[in-house]
Amino acid sequence: MSTHEPLGPLDKDYLAADLYGYQGLLTEEENAAVLRTRRFLEDEVRPRANEFWEKAESPRHLLPRLADLDIVGLDYEFDGNPASRKILSGWLSLEFSRVDPSTGTMFTVHSGLAMSSIAILGSDEQKDRWLPAMKRMEKIGAFGLSEPRGGSDVAGGLETTARRDGDEWVLNGSKRWIGNATFADLIVVFAKDEADSEVKGFVLEKGENGFPDGFRAEKIERKYSLRAVENADLYFEDCRIPAADKLENANSFADTAKVLSLTRGGVAWGAVGIMIGAFERAVDYAREREQFGAPIASFQLISDLVARMAGNITASLGMALRVSQLQDSGVRHDEHAALSKAYCTTRLREVVGWAREILGGNGIVLDYDVIRFFADAEAVYSYEGTSQMNNLIVGRGVTGYSAFV
Repeated sequence: MSTHEPLGPLDKDYLAADLYGYQGLLTEEENAAVLRTRRFLEDEVRPRANEFWEKAESPRHLLPRLADLDIVGLDYEFDGNPASRKILSGWLSLEFSRVDPSTGTMFTVHSGLAMSSIAILGSDEQKDRWLPAMKRMEKIGAFGLSEPRGGSDVAGGLETTARRDGDEWVLNGSKRWIGNATFADLIVVFAKDEADSEVKGFVLEKGENGFPDGFRAEKIERKYSLRAVENADLYFEDCRIPAADKLENANSFADTAKVLSLTRGGVAWGAVGIMIGAFERAVDYAREREQFGAPIASFQLISDLVARMAGNITASLGMALRVSQLQDSGVRHDEHAALSKAYCTTRLREVVGWAREILGGNGIVLDYDVIRFFADAEAVYSYEGTSQMNNLIVGRGVTGYSAFV
C-alpha cells in the first residue's frame, strides 16, 4: 500500500528527485528565477514538446517569451549588473532539460555558447554591439565549431579557413551540427587563419538583406536525437565579412577552449535534467501501472531500478553543482568540467535505459515522454567532447602526461 502521493513537483518548490535538497543552496533570488522558469516550462513547453520533437521543428515562438523570464545571459555582466553565480545558470539548464532537452539546447546554444564566445573573446565594443540585443532575444545566436570531417581532433583539424584581405576576412569551408543556424541572426564561426594556421573566431551577422554572399545554411534532416533542435550544415564560399567582426581575443584554439571549458560544465547540468525528467515519468508510471493485481512500484525489481536512478541523479547533481561552485570561486581547471561532463552523461545513459525498462512496451511510445529522453540522451552523451576525449583531459590533469595522439 502506498504511503506517498504520486510525484508532482508543481505543488512544491523542490523536485522530488532532488533527494538531498541541493536546491536549498540557491539564494532566495536565484530560487525565484528557477521557480518562474519551472512554471513557464510546465505551462508553455511540456504540452507541445512531443509535437515539436516529432515534427523536428524548433519552438521558435518561445524565444520572445524567454526574454521575459530575465534568465538570458546570466553569466555575463550587463549594464553594471554583476554576473550571476554559475549554480543558477546550471540549475536553469537542468530545468529546461527536465522538460524538453531540445528547448534546453536551443536556449543554451544562444545564451551559453554564442553569448559566452562574445563575452569571453570579444572586445568591449563587440560586447556592447551584440550582447544587449542577444540578452533581449532580439538577435538569436549560433555557435559554429564542429565540421563534417572533424570531431575530437578539432583542436588541430579545422579545415574551414580564413584569409585577411584588406579590411575584410574571407571564409571558405563548412561546418556541421550547428544548432539554431537555420534561424540565427548571429553565428560565431571558428576558422584556421591561412597566414599563421591559428584558430580565429568571427561573428557572421545577418543584415537587412540576409547573411553575406557566399554563405548558406541547410537543415540536417533524418536526425533522431534532439529532433526539435534545428541543426544545420554551413557552407562558406569566399564569404567576406568585415574585419571588425573578427572576435578581438580569439586568436588560437586555446582561446576557443576557454569557451568550451566554461560551457562543458553546463552539459553536466543538462544531463542531470534529462535524468530527472525520465525518472519522474518512470516513477509516475510505476505507481499507476498495475500487474498481477498491484502497482508495479510495489515490486522489488522496480524499487531496485528506482534506487539506482536516484543514486545516479544525486551523485551527478552533486558533481555538477561542485564544478559550478569552483568556477564561481575562480578555479577553472579543464579536468573539472571534463570529468563532470563525462561522468554525468555516462550515468545519464544508464538512467534513461532503466526508465525505458520500467515502462516496458510503453517505453517506446512518444506519448509517455521516456523515449524522447532516451533518444535525446545520445546527443548529449556525444556533444562538447565524447566521454573518451574528456577522460583524456582528466587523465592529463591528474597525471601530468598527455595521452592525446
